[in-house]
Amino acid sequence: MRIPMLFRFSLYGFLKNQQYYEPFLILAFLEKGLSFFMIGLLIGFRELSINLMEVPTGVIADLCGRRRSMILSFVGYIIAFAIFGTCSPVWTLFLAMFFFAIGEAFRTGTHKAMILDWLRLQGREDEKTKTYGYTRSWSKMGSALSVILAAGLVFYTGRYGDIFLFSIVPYLLGILNFLGYPHELDGRQKQDASLQRIIASLRLAFRKALFERRLRRVLLEGMGYESICKVTKDYLQPVMRQIATGAILLSLPVLFHLGEFQRTAVLIGAVYLLLNLGASLASRRAHRFASRFGGESRAARHVWWITVAVFAVIVAGLGTGALLPAALGFVVLELLRNFWRPIVITRVDNETDSEMGATMLSIESQGKAAGAMILAPLIGYGVDHLAAAPGQPALWVVGAAGLAIALLGALAPTMSPAPAERNVSEK
Repeated sequence: MRIPMLFRFSLYGFLKNQQYYEPFLILAFLEKGLSFFMIGLLIGFRELSINLMEVPTGVIADLCGRRRSMILSFVGYIIAFAIFGTCSPVWTLFLAMFFFAIGEAFRTGTHKAMILDWLRLQGREDEKTKTYGYTRSWSKMGSALSVILAAGLVFYTGRYGDIFLFSIVPYLLGILNFLGYPHELDGRQKQDASLQRIIASLRLAFRKALFERRLRRVLLEGMGYESICKVTKDYLQPVMRQIATGAILLSLPVLFHLGEFQRTAVLIGAVYLLLNLGASLASRRAHRFASRFGGESRAARHVWWITVAVFAVIVAGLGTGALLPAALGFVVLELLRNFWRPIVITRVDNETDSEMGATMLSIESQGKAAGAMILAPLIGYGVDHLAAAPGQPALWVVGAAGLAIALLGALAPTMSPAPAERNVSEK
């Protein structure tokens, strides 16, 4: 029996998001003795490595086969998880981040291009936002399950680092899933995929990205929004740890008899579970959100302004010690990100052609990585060095950085809808 492709696409995201370390990533690095600045450097190194490999791997995927690229991606992840779970010296963590970057670079843009090609083959090009939002919603359902499992593992093992190793199993299953993808989704492979052809394709892609005004604008928006969300989202974890030691939680009978470590695991698990369930719903409804505002371009403008308001709440909450409103702001920010992502993927695809799908989406991801590479160490340095006292990191810096970038995006000149958006809205 042939498994439907929409199921396989959804299964990919579900398995890919079995990243049990994710709700505890910063806490796991703190457990290994790293400062916020060193964590920022580690994340910056990851993004630099992604940046260097992003577009070449997208071109390789377009020319040599996307299924092979996705399998190589998951192999890179597995090696990274093994190192993170068994090693603590800083140089080994940088090595692990390099393999993690290989996984990211070969994955981002490639699988999205496969989905978009499948829609073209099926004659369903007007369902791009809806289909990508649906598959992304299953990714978030996978995240919701992974949070439950991760919180349980942390609760009973008493360590954050061990949970990296448990992520290896679903990634092995993901490789098996890729083996069932049809050959036509490999793209239009070139038999002479030489270095010269790859360089020529890169030049053409960058020329389009730099000199086609509409495409350049969409790529810049994606870079700004995704980079600040990517860097700031994990700071919810130290906020949750501070809340876990507060008087309100200690007054709850169910948590009173637990230690600080276990309270943190329970609280983060509960919050990330709700966050991912909400994100799943947001992704599935992204196409309705876009339709309500008359297309992806207009919907993106509304997302920018809502994000400004959310970051204002975060910076005010973290600056005044009102941690609960700040934590809620981080949750809302993740929901907005899951409205944004299907919208921006559709906008990029509307401005380019199918033969360069993976390459152009990789450029978008490369821009996001470049922004995160710069922001992560700067924010980490500010959190460490603007602290009011030892043990009290200046987390308000996170909200201030996000507010500044969100304002830039919101105040940028309005962009007219793409022809593809106008055609869909007229139906």
